[in-house]
Amino acid sequence: MMSDSGDPGPVARARALAPLVADAADEAERERRLPERVAVAMAEAGLYRVAVSEACGGLACPPRTQIETIEAISMADGAAGWNLMIGVENLSFLGPALAPETAEKVFGDPLLVVAGALNPLGRATRVDGGLVVSGRWPFASGCHNAHWFWGQCVVQEGGAPGASPGGEPELREALIPRADFEILDTWHVAGLRGSGSHDVEVREVFVPAERVTAAMAAPLRLADPLYRMPPLNRLAYNKVGVATGIARGALDAFAELASDTRRRGSSQALREKPAVQRAVAEAEIALGSARAFVFEVVEAVWAAAQEGRTTTPRERALVHLACSHAVRASVDAVERVHEATGTRANFEGHPLERRLRDVRVVPQHITVSSQWLETSGGVLLGLEKELPFG
Repeated sequence: MMSDSGDPGPVARARALAPLVADAADEAERERRLPERVAVAMAEAGLYRVAVSEACGGLACPPRTQIETIEAISMADGAAGWNLMIGVENLSFLGPALAPETAEKVFGDPLLVVAGALNPLGRATRVDGGLVVSGRWPFASGCHNAHWFWGQCVVQEGGAPGASPGGEPELREALIPRADFEILDTWHVAGLRGSGSHDVEVREVFVPAERVTAAMAAPLRLADPLYRMPPLNRLAYNKVGVATGIARGALDAFAELASDTRRRGSSQALREKPAVQRAVAEAEIALGSARAFVFEVVEAVWAAAQEGRTTTPRERALVHLACSHAVRASVDAVERVHEATGTRANFEGHPLERRLRDVRVVPQHITVSSQWLETSGGVLLGLEKELPFG
């Protein structure tokens, strides 16, 4: 749908980039990183900014639009979709964590891409004017295309971790320019190979106070409804866009192949076989119903955020339950059509071979892993647990 301004919107712009993304997918797979031209094209289209406040130069799109934007890129290439998803999350969380004048400078670059890791694997020592940071963070997706790396650190006091007023380790994040971090060649994997999720290392880098944040400890300075959404819900629902996008691409590719492909020893096209028809029907059911469940529960939480109402534990639990289910359903959908295709689907270069490898990685991420089935179920049964649904 086109906006009143005539802008077709981020979903349409993402779909328009699909041929470029698909054309670059083999290169991404071979080089184990996203080609720069794809990252630049997504930045020029504003896709990294779909979950960024307008105050920081973003589009402030509702969750469904975020998911559908990531989904559109993931249909063309799952690794590119994963890069976009991580970039979206990094910019979204970074914007309100920075002071306004610093955010204006950082987000003033229209091609801004940020890699990040909000896990406390860095060490930071206080010095006059800021922090001196060292550390190594794995899974820094998109680091080759990033202008900055945003890494979480434990603040050291006298060589030992300092403590916050609550007694927990004091955590801060450091925003580090590309010239000051090193990319280590560690991403030798099967699935999402093209995402370039290598390790990033920083050694004794001074980070001025204006680029030090407390995203997990301080209240966000922006009051946008997006930032009233539960943070872990936000980290879960965009993973869905990667998984459902890969699965949609697989089902579409299978439908095209099934009209011409014949299994060995048979004169029938695949699509004429009842077992194949059943497989694609079950795959569509798995994908479509899981996707609809995600939109239902995410839009309920989004409505609460717009109203300024605090979400209930049940609402937050349902988001995690739906997202975890959706990524597993996406894997199931791809596996069904992959099996129906026969042995040829295992060969490199087959449209389903890479998609199966890629989609299987998504539910391994902690925010959509199977652990949420038990924890969500406990909440739905009224158990009083300390669960990270905030």
